[in-house]
Amino acid sequence: MSDRPARRLVVEADGGSRGNPGPAGYGALVRDAGTGAVLAERAGAIGRATNNVAEYQGLIAGLRAAADLAPDADVEVRMDSKLVVEQMSGRWKIKHPAMRPLATQAAEVAREFPRVRYTWIPRERNSHADRLANEAMDAAAQGRTWEPPEPQSPEPVPHTAPTTHRLSGWMAPPAPPTTTVLLRHGQTPMSVEKRFSGTLDATLTDVGQAQALAVAGRLRDVPFDAVYCSPLKRARQTADALGRDYLVDDDLRETDFGTWEALTFGEVRQRFPDELNAWLADPSVAPPGGESILATIRRVTAARDRVLAAHPGSRILIVSHVTPIKALTQLALDASPAVLYRLHLDLVSLSTIDWYSDGPAVLRGFNDGIHAAHLVEPGQ
Repeated sequence: MSDRPARRLVVEADGGSRGNPGPAGYGALVRDAGTGAVLAERAGAIGRATNNVAEYQGLIAGLRAAADLAPDADVEVRMDSKLVVEQMSGRWKIKHPAMRPLATQAAEVAREFPRVRYTWIPRERNSHADRLANEAMDAAAQGRTWEPPEPQSPEPVPHTAPTTHRLSGWMAPPAPPTTTVLLRHGQTPMSVEKRFSGTLDATLTDVGQAQALAVAGRLRDVPFDAVYCSPLKRARQTADALGRDYLVDDDLRETDFGTWEALTFGEVRQRFPDELNAWLADPSVAPPGGESILATIRRVTAARDRVLAAHPGSRILIVSHVTPIKALTQLALDASPAVLYRLHLDLVSLSTIDWYSDGPAVLRGFNDGIHAAHLVEPGQ
């Protein structure tokens, strides 16, 4: 029996009807649960049907696509249809006669996998599958059959794939780890107003300067073999307060949020609702004129690899921003890029990661900001 963990796949599925009942279609895709990369897309028109029937057809298509890729995988199905999720989870009865055979068909495909679980997600997080369903309905209206795009060689997505699992404190490492202490910069006018700062060169406020001095005091007696810093002014001002020499690495800068920079989340929601929904649903989607989460992870991974190669077994301080620090945390946890949306990081907080030469990493601390808690409300 193999000890290798089962592959994990995510199926996102949707369906729609223009009339309910009316001309209907479905869309589905399969992602690698670790990297978020899209591995397969399916879509089709099904003639006149209801929304619920179309949603079940999307589920079946998505499960079949996953089975074609890896029938031994653990699968998570994500849909914005609470009806389908609850019925397939066995919590709601299937009363409509048109849906019973579809639910049976879906269950038969699901039984091919070791494990399938069903998760409800908001509609805005299911925009990719919804788009595929609408593409299929548009094609049918034009007398065409939906066809998937030409396959392309996927750009590699940063993803830590440890060969072993480390129980911190239990397993003897082959060599001392390289420890990175990650420091977020201090307060700026943009963070006070909760605006997308991105690559804008905002400066620290008086409170931000006090925060930087507070963390400098906490780290005064901590030995570091090297200090690295983002090129952006708010990070460099924070690093300057530490009173240590540091190296600037451009790949440690914050995500470029394009036309969203200097806007609040509410303003982006009002002006760019579709683009924001797509960005929240898919880490590969970039803001208009900006940079995707996956693109940020790729360059932060390159910076991490350079640091680890240059300083094996050392303790390194990295002064950076929310997204790069979350990206390093995601890599350490071997988690999906979507985890970045679920992590909260306060100003001048410290996070610590041990990187081992045999692959695994250990997150030793996250979002520790006790040194500056008295200076400002959390998150400002």
